[in-house]
Amino acid sequence: MSDPFDIDNLAEGDIPFDGPVENTAPAYMEGLNPPQRQAATTINGPLLVLAGAGTGKTRVLITRLAHILTTGSGFPGQILAVTFTNKAAAEMKERVGAIIGDAVEAMYWLGTFHAIGVKILRNHGNLVGLKSNFTILDSDDQLRLVKQIVRTHDIDEKRWNPRILAGLIDGWKNRGLLPSQVPGAEARNYAEGKGITLYAEYQARLKTLNAADFGDLILLCLVLFQNNPDVLADYQRRFRYILVDEYQDTNVAQYLLLRLLAQGHKNICCVGDDDQSIYGWRGAEVGNILRFEQDFKDAQIIRLEQNYRSTKHILGASGGLIEGNVGRLGKTLWTEREGGEKVTVNPVWDGREEARNIGEMIEDRQRKQQSLSEMAILVRAGFQTREFEERFLTLGIPYRIIGGFRFYERAEIRDVIAYLRHVHNPHDSLAFERIINVPKRGIGAATVNKLHNISRQDNCSLSDAAARIIQTDNLRGKARGTLSRLLDDFARWRDQAQDNDHIALTETILEESGYSDMWRMDKSPDAEGKLENLGELIRAMEPFEGLDEFLEHIALVMENSRNDTQDKISIMTLHGSKGLEFETVFLPGWEEDLFPSKKSLEEQGEKGLEEERRLAYVGLTRAKKEAHIFHVASRYLYGNYTSPIPSRFISELPADHVEFKPSQGMYGQETQKATAKGFSDSPRSWSQGYISPQLNRSKAKTGISQPRRKTATTSAYKISDRVFHDKFGYGVIMACDGNKLEVDFEKGSLRKIMDNFVSPA
Repeated sequence: MSDPFDIDNLAEGDIPFDGPVENTAPAYMEGLNPPQRQAATTINGPLLVLAGAGTGKTRVLITRLAHILTTGSGFPGQILAVTFTNKAAAEMKERVGAIIGDAVEAMYWLGTFHAIGVKILRNHGNLVGLKSNFTILDSDDQLRLVKQIVRTHDIDEKRWNPRILAGLIDGWKNRGLLPSQVPGAEARNYAEGKGITLYAEYQARLKTLNAADFGDLILLCLVLFQNNPDVLADYQRRFRYILVDEYQDTNVAQYLLLRLLAQGHKNICCVGDDDQSIYGWRGAEVGNILRFEQDFKDAQIIRLEQNYRSTKHILGASGGLIEGNVGRLGKTLWTEREGGEKVTVNPVWDGREEARNIGEMIEDRQRKQQSLSEMAILVRAGFQTREFEERFLTLGIPYRIIGGFRFYERAEIRDVIAYLRHVHNPHDSLAFERIINVPKRGIGAATVNKLHNISRQDNCSLSDAAARIIQTDNLRGKARGTLSRLLDDFARWRDQAQDNDHIALTETILEESGYSDMWRMDKSPDAEGKLENLGELIRAMEPFEGLDEFLEHIALVMENSRNDTQDKISIMTLHGSKGLEFETVFLPGWEEDLFPSKKSLEEQGEKGLEEERRLAYVGLTRAKKEAHIFHVASRYLYGNYTSPIPSRFISELPADHVEFKPSQGMYGQETQKATAKGFSDSPRSWSQGYISPQLNRSKAKTGISQPRRKTATTSAYKISDRVFHDKFGYGVIMACDGNKLEVDFEKGSLRKIMDNFVSPA
């Protein structure tokens, strides 16, 4: 097959035909229900596939791609297939390859929005001020650059946190706005009107660094196409078919890019679910999917509503809940699966009791031979995980925190990557600045400031500034010699990089820079782990052909590649659970202010509430067989005990699909007393009065005693007492401040801890 880039010189056999598809259904169509088959075979014209949770969306995507290729309607280089994760792209490529064979390797334009943007800019970056070897900055690098710019303007960082500006810049880029296009009123959002000026300076600095941040990977493609109609026309002609997964999660810039590219053949298929649009906080615009019919003339909509994942009760409960949203296209999920338990609502006393009850339910299911990997705890906020970690350590239940600190985000790994980035791109000043004194070389802040001054004055990179300053008397003493040797080191490593052995290069840098020795000589408890991570980094580089491929992988993926096969229960946020499924799902913390989030309601009003409701819908529909909701009467938040009322979402669940359990744990007797005084013994009748957020606060807590608050100001423990902690083991109390203890644990850590978390040893 011809080069997929060279549309004008295709081999004769590469041009697809427009003839009819054969009537005999091919093997890859077997098992599809009628709407799925229709979505897979409707390949001409704009199409929106409204795919509900668990309706076989992925199979439809795979079948559609295979159908286009096997019928000769298009060849691999003519298909733009956009996913939202690298994992989804890899799965799609693998499954399409199982149908069409090696031809899938020619599907060059299959990947995430950012990966597609990188490919376009590597070819045409010169038209937007970038060289082909430009660096991709992550959020940490972006923030450091923003801080540099803020400081040059003498802005009070305590009043105007640079993170705010970084967030504003991300938001503007997500909306496809260059500095000149940002509404003037938004300038007041930072440093009394300087926001847009600082954004413009930030963009200018990126060009000097020959770098782009993630927002630029889409924004600069828009600039490229808008200013170069011939280039746009080439890509419009090239992409005969466009397929977009998770369309409800696109932001404005991504939406604009798709609209530009689809104006050629107009064969665009967007697959998504408006009821699962939960990423508004990072720029996703649910309106993109809601107005599809208005954006694309003669568009068709096909609804996938047969669910293959969950029971009727789970679908009934989640479907009834999401009907509370006004901003949706509407669909009703159904299943042929019979049986299944109702969704349970479980009132408990506090977070510790919540974790205790869920732990017992997990152990019960283990005894029934259900594996831990088939269960998940989905929380609204990260702080909720602590209680479960403490409890599971006590019970000996293996668990994993999904979405925790990732491998490539660890400080020691970022340091080594900075060395490699600067070898690859000498203009990458952010990478150079990060390691200029790591390990310590005697190059202090004063020297770095001098380099920044030269860099700004001469409009050059920091390494160029370093090369200039060592030729003058502006830098003397040890710093001058050290800086000169560092530049020589990078020149030597850059020469070694020409051998294209990135593993040997990395090993050389680790030894010659003194970085490995720094950790070998470090006596801190985590030094050994740092060295192990460096070894893991070397192993992680093995699958890649060269340094540039490895660095691009890190920038686009940023995830740990280790395969952990031990059976563990997963703990993650509701946002992180999207796209996953489990036999049993536990949903703790369904309380007002926590879920729905108070912040979301205050900042976005009804729009925020609808997104929170979609998040609840996503959580429920992760469950195949069981979904268990929990809410507490007392929760310790931000240093205070609160008395939350149950989430309004609980009262929106249809009664036919929900079982309201009697209260569990410490206040069970109080509930029984309330029932005896005249409340109906029916779980639904009692719970309806108990949970309804429309009732006043006292009625909403019917049957629940008020939270017991701590009143003691002194602890029963004293200095030198020996205590035990479930997680940290045995220790000795070194200091007491009320009920706060400072404990020296035998495992080598001195920690401050509340006395109710330890027991006498």
